[in-house]
Amino acid sequence: MLNSVHRAILSIVLLVSVYLVISLQRTVVRAADEDIAKAVIEKADRIRFPQGGYQVNVKITTSSPGRDPDTRDYEILSKGNERTIIKTLTPAADKGQALLMRDRDLWFYSPSISQPIRLSVSQKLTGQVANGDLARANFTGDYVPKILRTDNIDGENYYVLELKAVDRSVTYDKVVYWVNKNNNRPYKAEFFALSGRLLKSCRFQNFKEMAGEIRPTMLIMEDALIEGGKSVMEYSDLRAKDFPDKIFAKDYMKRV
Repeated sequence: MLNSVHRAILSIVLLVSVYLVISLQRTVVRAADEDIAKAVIEKADRIRFPQGGYQVNVKITTSSPGRDPDTRDYEILSKGNERTIIKTLTPAADKGQALLMRDRDLWFYSPSISQPIRLSVSQKLTGQVANGDLARANFTGDYVPKILRTDNIDGENYYVLELKAVDRSVTYDKVVYWVNKNNNRPYKAEFFALSGRLLKSCRFQNFKEMAGEIRPTMLIMEDALIEGGKSVMEYSDLRAKDFPDKIFAKDYMKRV
């Protein structure tokens, strides 16, 4: 009888030990995958833009079936991922308008209004481009990444990552992001609303040297809801530049 009890206890201890070992292994693997996912998006972010201050021009051309293309030009001044100014250069009717991003707060200024107005990062700037697509271009810090799988596309291997928003203040609830495993270059992304609906997709193209790194100079945003609707973002004259903190203030927007 006693031996049977001992054997039963030993079996339970053995099962618990196996369970704990397996759980520990899964935890270690999960932590390693999380570290890899974070490193992947950090490297991809550094390829898209310098991590310090920078200045860049972007031309956005929006087209849709039955409508003439609409082109707008902007100048972006950025200090890390927390402070950004977007100046409207064209069309002439909108020149002088600006967006200011400080941390998660976004403000709009126009010469026709006395005080800056607070806006949402998810609100459309023009065409398929949301305010946050320019004001907070990096994914690091705004999303929690995990690796879904690896895809082979045209002979190249890509990490496929799911990025979940850290809270509702960021531009999208979820992003599915393809990043080249060999060189960490972004390939494409899909952007989802809180409801789970696919809003649009983005392809990163025309990689050229800018500011000491091979970067995508063209982003093609395609509407998932309206067939043929798209915005093409063309980046040029990217320069690393250190800006004083004082220009990233609401009171300074009139002088930008």
